[in-house]
Amino acid sequence: EVQLVESGGGLVQAGGSLRLSCAASGFTFDDYAIGWFRQAPGKEREGVSGISSNDGSTYYEDSMKGRFTISRDNAKNTVYLQMNSLKPEDTALYYCSARLGIRQYWGRGTQVTVSS
Repeated sequence: EVQLVESGGGLVQAGGSLRLSCAASGFTFDDYAIGWFRQAPGKEREGVSGISSNDGSTYYEDSMKGRFTISRDNAKNTVYLQMNSLKPEDTALYYCSARLGIRQYWGRGTQVTVSS
């Protein structure tokens, strides 16, 4: 069974930090690019960051550059998202997704709430 399980969300004050984890199982993790997405209430889901399967290249949405860092540990089948300098507008449900060609899997998300 394919599973992506996010953890590490919570309530934090503006300017604080959180590290999200995405633990994968049930597929060949090394072969998949992993992305983080988020969805705030009343808004569409948006991309946050991604990391490739082969060379570990990374991608960040403009508003996250310099604040968020994505990394992966293939030995642990886990991807991390270090989030620093959090802002109230970062409040959302954060999802991870694994993609290889037309195959894409999603986790259920972890809630991040940033208070002002």
